[in-house]
Amino acid sequence: MNNPKIAIIMGTTRTTRFVDKPTQWLFQIATQRNDTTFEVLDLREFPLPFFDEVASNAYAPSKNSIAQKWQMKLAEFDGFIFVTGEYNHSISAVLKNALDYAYPEWNRKPAAFFGYGSVGAARAIQHLKDICVELQMVPLRHAVHIQGADFRAALFSGKEISELTYLEPLANEMLDQLAWWTKALRNARKEVSSTAGS
Repeated sequence: MNNPKIAIIMGTTRTTRFVDKPTQWLFQIATQRNDTTFEVLDLREFPLPFFDEVASNAYAPSKNSIAQKWQMKLAEFDGFIFVTGEYNHSISAVLKNALDYAYPEWNRKPAAFFGYGSVGAARAIQHLKDICVELQMVPLRHAVHIQGADFRAALFSGKEISELTYLEPLANEMLDQLAWWTKALRNARKEVSSTAGS
């Protein structure tokens, strides 16, 4: 059986964004595993317009070609990690828009979170978890946060995330939980699909 495939989604497209740094750090750790496969998804490669479809694709196919490309890409994955900062106690507009442009592609899949900012994006991640529940995802308890002086040092002083040695055990714990849930939910989806087809 092929390993479950997990997307690491970069949650902003800003020119001056910080998200590249934690994403690459996490990707390097994640790809050391032999039980899951990872791919980075950069929202810059999916320049979605503000949502203007007749309805969610849960009810009507999206007409926008970029939306269709985004949905087809998401359908490849069994789980997701969102790497996000915090914008007015929430996620970026571009990430919310990307979430809104899909529905069945998110369903019954786990979501993990890596946040950065003054409070480690804790408030944004809580909001993101609520959105994930509405999208019928399974948000995980374990998350990774870069906050306070450590975040400022990484943002302004060029400190490497690898120097924050306490983060790697937290990342591995999150990835362990994500691997478990990804496999469990993939098996459950296959069982339901098999039952429906019999």
